[in-house]
Amino acid sequence: MPYLRLLRAQQWVKNVFIFAGLVFGGKLGDRESALWTLLGFGCLCLVSSAVYIFNDIHDRAEDRLHPRKRQRPLASGQVSVGAAWVLAAALLVVGLAGSLLLDSRHLFLLVVLTYVVLQIAYTLRLKHAVLLDVISIGLGFVLRAIAGAVLVQVAISPWLVLCTFTLCLFLGFSKRRCELNALAENRDGPHAARYRKTLSIYTPDLLNHMTTLTAGIAVVSFMLYATDARTAKVFGEQEATYLLYTLPIVVYAIFRFAVLVEHEEVDGPTDVVLRDRPFQAAVLLWAATALLIVYRGRQLHAWLTQAP
Repeated sequence: MPYLRLLRAQQWVKNVFIFAGLVFGGKLGDRESALWTLLGFGCLCLVSSAVYIFNDIHDRAEDRLHPRKRQRPLASGQVSVGAAWVLAAALLVVGLAGSLLLDSRHLFLLVVLTYVVLQIAYTLRLKHAVLLDVISIGLGFVLRAIAGAVLVQVAISPWLVLCTFTLCLFLGFSKRRCELNALAENRDGPHAARYRKTLSIYTPDLLNHMTTLTAGIAVVSFMLYATDARTAKVFGEQEATYLLYTLPIVVYAIFRFAVLVEHEEVDGPTDVVLRDRPFQAAVLLWAATALLIVYRGRQLHAWLTQAP
């Protein structure tokens, strides 16, 4: 069980961004593309688990200062450092080997390697740099989306990349707010700074400003994506307009997330995605609606225009 927990399988939900290219590139019905994306998702999960283990090895002393992270296998001493290194190396080798085999052009492997380098830089340095820590988190999600597009050989709209980046900035700043919430009693003392140096600079008010700004940019980016000429060319002008009508669901999901963080009801983004039923319902509703519009938009438009 400790070794399974070391993989942080619950974090694999972040890798669903690899399916963006498959879905919004119009290739969901292509079995070969769907298979490659599923296999790519598996490779990315293995690689990301290797990175998480490396992070836990590096941060085990700091994790012991956190009220919840102190229960992690390495921080609590349930798994030895040597065994963790072996497991991380095995996962990384298998994940990279699979990435190499999936794409004859080796572009997918290049994106995955870039993701690994970014995550190592995050663990060693970037997580201790204010703003760069959250920006690197956002870039990690963008790389996931790019990896999926490379596998199915489609181009992702710049607006969709921007939506991914700004949305994940919002999630990243929210994550920092959750960390401050967890260390609230020692927020202004050395305890929070010892756990993460940036927490001595981030304040609740500053993070509130940043989450508000990035949430607003994410919503506007989605609006621009839905009304962009390139989106209309791919999905059809009227169908792209219908995509804009899902905006209330997007706004609700983002604001629901913000409410949970503000009231200290969650530990972080993954906790919201896996446990909060209203948020899950909003995400599923948006996904179902978006799929209907993207793949049955013309039939939907014909039905709506024929209705009395």
